[in-house]
Amino acid sequence: MIAVENLTKKFEQFTAVDDLSFSVQEGEVLGFLGPNGAGKSTTMKVITGFLAPTAGTVTIDGHDISKEPIAAKSLIGYLPEGAPSYGDMTTLEFLNFIASVRGFSGAELKERVERVINEVDLGSVCHQTIDTLSKGFKRRVGLAQAIMHDPKVLILDEPTDGLDPNQKHHVRKLIKNLARDKIVIISTHILEEVTAVCTRAIIISQGRIVADGTPAELESRSRYHHAVSVRLNSAYDIAADLNGVQGIGPIEKSDTDPLAFTILAQQGETIYAKISEIAQSKQWPVSEFHVQRGQLEDVFRTITQRTEEAA
Repeated sequence: MIAVENLTKKFEQFTAVDDLSFSVQEGEVLGFLGPNGAGKSTTMKVITGFLAPTAGTVTIDGHDISKEPIAAKSLIGYLPEGAPSYGDMTTLEFLNFIASVRGFSGAELKERVERVINEVDLGSVCHQTIDTLSKGFKRRVGLAQAIMHDPKVLILDEPTDGLDPNQKHHVRKLIKNLARDKIVIISTHILEEVTAVCTRAIIISQGRIVADGTPAELESRSRYHHAVSVRLNSAYDIAADLNGVQGIGPIEKSDTDPLAFTILAQQGETIYAKISEIAQSKQWPVSEFHVQRGQLEDVFRTITQRTEEAA
């Protein structure tokens, strides 16, 4: 388990992380979200022992990162932002170096390196120097070094940054597989990452936690929760048919499609059945009709803007 208690990190007069407290259990994939400058990367660096906290504690499986740094860090695999490495080494040379630093040698070192190369799909660039790799391949090399020692805790700062859609899918699938017996924390600004791989999400703003829950729980706080999206084949005044119907909120028109509408629900009511019945009885020219779970982007924007305005 990771336990973060009253964590604060200051840089002179600036407070980057402000009294954070949360815990993460084995098997959880925690998405750590926030706008630029919210304190995400700083929190990751303190959890991994890269930065010392100004106040508060971080314990990894019972080991305090400040008092027992070697014991705590041996349990952590860390992919920092930017995936720093030695650019004049080939991929294979770098991973062999990392394995030796982690204490492996001989047949075990070779087996560990081969395993991570296969897991992260680096076979085609083994003998290229890291400086010549694309941004996506550099991220994958960074992920490979992070999982070399099969850590209990995996901390990934923007793990799919720079990857193409196929590579993102591969890395997300790998993270899901790794999470079965690990704790995984992902710092990201890509909201689709949260719904794709995370079991829980924390949103921070100005160094403080402003929301904590499963992706579904956070989506339920969106004004689009239970909203119904409708696309028509031809022009029709759906607002006239819905006027005065209980539970029906505002109707939003699409900015890009004049025949697409989003019908909002009032106070989270379930309105799909009502709208479906009206659409059938009034013979709406419908081509698409579906319910929204809610939009994480809407929740993220609302919560963080509210926090910034209150500061």
